[in-house]
Amino acid sequence: MDLELSVPLVTTATTGTRHSRLEEEVVALFDQLRGPLLRYLLSFSIDIADAEEIVQEVFLALFQHLRNGKSRSNLPAWTFAVAHNLALKNRVRTQRQPAALPDTFADFHPDRSADPEEQAAGLQRQQRLLAVVRALPEQDQCCLSLRAEGLRYRDIATVLGISLGSVAASLERSLARLARADDTRHGSNQRRSACT
Repeated sequence: MDLELSVPLVTTATTGTRHSRLEEEVVALFDQLRGPLLRYLLSFSIDIADAEEIVQEVFLALFQHLRNGKSRSNLPAWTFAVAHNLALKNRVRTQRQPAALPDTFADFHPDRSADPEEQAAGLQRQQRLLAVVRALPEQDQCCLSLRAEGLRYRDIATVLGISLGSVAASLERSLARLARADDTRHGSNQRRSACT
């Protein structure tokens, strides 16, 4: 999907060049961040059409933000913060339940070289870990999703409006739960293998 920005007619060549560079910068950021923003928005159980619309709104807001000469510091975190706020507004508008993740990971591709038993074990592991993520509090899910998209702790704190310590604690707690769920299952498999 291409991002089209509507720019009013420009009266001077200098202003036209500035808007042209601005459009190029916003389109470059759109190309870079569209996928990660969509994945993050989908973690709010927003349907794909609404998520695409929110992404468009984010980049229109970014264009206006930059055109008005406002801060250029950490634009990726700025876009995630705007997307987060728009996702919350969308949830209120549509009266949806709190964030839920999809049943399967979109990028999960089973190893075709693995035998059916290994494939089944991999799918069970994925479902077990996904159940752990779904059971996390919403803030922990958001922190985990933003970290998975490559945001730094400081950026996650900015996006969610929480302290850096809260982000660190949330991620530590979430990752520990995931590790326990994964270790528990692997440990029982190892014990079972030792008995046979």
